[in-house]
Amino acid sequence: MAEIYLAGGCFWGMQKYISSLYGVMKTEAGYANGPTVSPTYEQVCQNSGHAETVRVEYDPQKISLAFLLRLYFDAIDPAAVNHQGGDSGIQYRTGIYYTDEADLPVIRSERERVQAALSAPVAVEVLPLKNFYPAEEFHQNYLDKNPEGYCHISYAKIKKAARARENQPDFSPSDPKVLKEKLTPIQYAVTQNSETEPPFQNEYWETDWPGIYVDVTTGEPLFTSRDKFDSGCGWPSFSRPLSPEKLTEHRDRSHGMIRTEVRSRTGDAHLGHVFPDGPRERGGLRYCINSASLRFIPKEKMEEEGYGDWLDLV
Repeated sequence: MAEIYLAGGCFWGMQKYISSLYGVMKTEAGYANGPTVSPTYEQVCQNSGHAETVRVEYDPQKISLAFLLRLYFDAIDPAAVNHQGGDSGIQYRTGIYYTDEADLPVIRSERERVQAALSAPVAVEVLPLKNFYPAEEFHQNYLDKNPEGYCHISYAKIKKAARARENQPDFSPSDPKVLKEKLTPIQYAVTQNSETEPPFQNEYWETDWPGIYVDVTTGEPLFTSRDKFDSGCGWPSFSRPLSPEKLTEHRDRSHGMIRTEVRSRTGDAHLGHVFPDGPRERGGLRYCINSASLRFIPKEKMEEEGYGDWLDLV
């Protein structure tokens, strides 16, 4: 385990936020880098010089210090001086306090990254830890014990941070040569040459497990099990995509028919076709998609594969 000490305004909200992060194993609210020994909360509120700080114990195999600091910076106003949320005073200053000198280059790099995006100077102090005194038990994990208590960090931001993973999938298109090696012959034929796999003889035509279906060429989420239905056509059918912006539509005059082809916007992979004969109660559309153009990720594996942000949609 590794440790870092983070001051970011009221430690009630900061502890709740930091403790929700994947890879953070233990947190403790306390008072850091002040001139006196073992201050009380009342003394800190009367400008003892300490900063309300959270001691963070984390697993560097699950979350790097750089990524941890990026999430920390996302939760604070880095340009605010002795002020965060509705709180003002020296005890609410922002700071990163380290115990390992080897952490300093990473801390400086992340601070400089934030500074490059701001016109005002970053007010987050970076110092070695001089002292840290645990806060009273009343303040430890305060928001777990008092869910309706004051928190200067929005719960939407806490929820988003809890889902964050360092190695999120990269949805950028692959080089055609890479795809040739990565995909099976049928996956390549369907996605790159607009061929069609046989009905009732493909991987997902009758699956009904909860999860998401992603573009096999890029990994980008396209459809969810929530919108899948049995149309009887022999291919996976969906009433709608995860988002219309993820697809493009094209007039298809092949095979003596006029149809609407569906392709993935990012990967430009052929997926299938969309027809106006879907269930009316679901919008009336049927996205008839080749299994070979998709990869299914079960709900129980979405988090570990970096798709936690889509769990609520399954």
